[in-house]
Amino acid sequence: MHKRTLIALLGVTVVSAGVASLASAHHGWSGYDASQVVRVTGVIREAGYEHPHGHVRLEAEGKTWLVVLAPPSRMERRGLTQAMLGVGSTATVVGYPNRNDPGEVRAERITVGDKSVELR
Repeated sequence: MHKRTLIALLGVTVVSAGVASLASAHHGWSGYDASQVVRVTGVIREAGYEHPHGHVRLEAEGKTWLVVLAPPSRMERRGLTQAMLGVGSTATVVGYPNRNDPGEVRAERITVGDKSVELR
């Protein structure tokens, strides 16, 4: 096999593996039960403002919830900045529980301080 062809195949393999890992990291919304609304108020213990979705770990009544947020670009456009998701801040989330993970919720709305932001 020609050296250029081998290098090209290697490049395609590396790119394909990267795309596959990103696709598996992103989950569909069908994993959440939209017939049940969850409302959680607690303290932000961790926050991520990354793609494909931001997140917070919200401690409430002895339980820590993983809250899946919107993509950072949407949060920013709607007025939810990264600085607002500070560790130690109190937040209220309204969303849908994960069908398979009782500690995870997909946020439809988040309120931090006096600012409430629709995420979907």
